[in-house]
Amino acid sequence: MEHIILHSDLNNFFASVEAVKNPALRNKTFAVAGDPNKRHGIILAKNQAAKIMGVSTGEPIWQAKQKCPSLILVPPDMASYRRYSEMVHEIYRQFTDEIIPFGIDECWLDVTGSTKLFGCGPKIAYEIRRRVREELGLTVSIGVSYNKIFAKLGSDLKKPDATTVISKENYERIVHPLPVSSLLFVGASTREKLAQYGIYTIGQLAHTDPAFLMKVFGKIGLDLYRRANGIETESTFATAQPEKSISNSVTTARDLTTLEEIKVQIMMIAEHVASRLRNRRLAGSLISISVRDNRLRSITRQRALPICTNNAMEIVNTALSLFEEHYDLTVPVRSIGVGVAKLQPDDGNLQLTLWDTEQKRLRNQNLDQAVDGLRERYGFDCITRAGYLYRHIKNYTLYDPENPTPFCTLPTCHH
Repeated sequence: MEHIILHSDLNNFFASVEAVKNPALRNKTFAVAGDPNKRHGIILAKNQAAKIMGVSTGEPIWQAKQKCPSLILVPPDMASYRRYSEMVHEIYRQFTDEIIPFGIDECWLDVTGSTKLFGCGPKIAYEIRRRVREELGLTVSIGVSYNKIFAKLGSDLKKPDATTVISKENYERIVHPLPVSSLLFVGASTREKLAQYGIYTIGQLAHTDPAFLMKVFGKIGLDLYRRANGIETESTFATAQPEKSISNSVTTARDLTTLEEIKVQIMMIAEHVASRLRNRRLAGSLISISVRDNRLRSITRQRALPICTNNAMEIVNTALSLFEEHYDLTVPVRSIGVGVAKLQPDDGNLQLTLWDTEQKRLRNQNLDQAVDGLRERYGFDCITRAGYLYRHIKNYTLYDPENPTPFCTLPTCHH
């Protein structure tokens, strides 16, 4: 099965976070930099306006000031960058658990197993970009491909806030004309050594005899050949370790202030978590919730169950109980997540406790199987729980016909 890999790269990350923190900077030319009073202070990041003026990441502050005398310098705030990075990762985890970070502002996502729930790779990329932009005020460029190397290359091609798809059908047209330095891990020394043999583009590298490259570069030569041709011999994402947990979270477009709103969110999130568990033939016995309030303070709580489960309502009831026990709703909620850990293979055999009846659990299992069958055939949103609709009618608006963007960023309930 062909992998669907996304590489996500937050645009001008440090500078973008500073502009979100201080909107007055948005129309200014500024850079995040070390202490200008220190001899070796350098530019750590710059916004688009500074980039147009020729300011470069890594150059000395005095040199940047020569290019742009009006450049505003902002000290780095690593705590804020880590916090925003984690909030972005919360969005990523909504779509997949298979994530490989590549620094604080980049990562690969394997969404191969998520397409039945969220659509094709480009559609998932679009949704991630939209949510990062609308929920956090940042932009992200995403490459979509069948391997990590081309996905990374794709995210570099169009900036800011863009999606680039590199497939087996178009990679020669897109990738081969690019300079070899566009490939991941091809630095200045490798580029110069390749140039000595007349190899300047990725296409030229791709058509070079791998035996020759190994003679010149050793084992690295074969790696260069494979990268240029989009070949990854190892598993795209190492899976020697079994999955430890499956979780989803959502950051809402407005604060949640009532228990009824929280119930709807937990129900919707748990539905996705349970579906992913069943899709992977897993069940778990440790339920957790994570809650972040509108002051960006977070708590995480968990509870062990006497049995393993992948039933949505069992997960909902446990998560809701955890929320009611450990969170004071006098402070509005902005983000909530639900997870299941201590996973085991689901062999289809029912586990019972003294308080369960076989008939009840069997009914829930049959219902889940019927719902999964409908969603696999017609899409995840083809069926929804009555609880969503009841609360839509009785309590508050989840969906406004005049403004079809609900406050919840998970699938919209249907009338």
